[in-house]
Amino acid sequence: MAQYVAVIEDTDPEAVSLWFPDLPGCISGGDDVDEALENAPEALAFYAQELGADGRRLPPPRTLDELRADPEFADDLGNHTVVLIEWPPLDTAE
Repeated sequence: MAQYVAVIEDTDPEAVSLWFPDLPGCISGGDDVDEALENAPEALAFYAQELGADGRRLPPPRTLDELRADPEFADDLGNHTVVLIEWPPLDTAE
């Protein structure tokens, strides 16, 4: 089972967004952090489905340390809450 690093941005008082550094364009959101986290597996599923339609698969996730070493994401990881999202989700894993 893979674990993708997700960055939670809760700077908007009306909504919380969550995005995956390893999956460009894959985002989740909600009215609060709990809802954004609850929606994250669905965002991953949709992203995987879209890649699959093009004959591609999800890339392997990088570790948090690998992402911290990437200058493109280092500031975001230091300034926002970071969580790990299981893929596939436990309730659908075989």
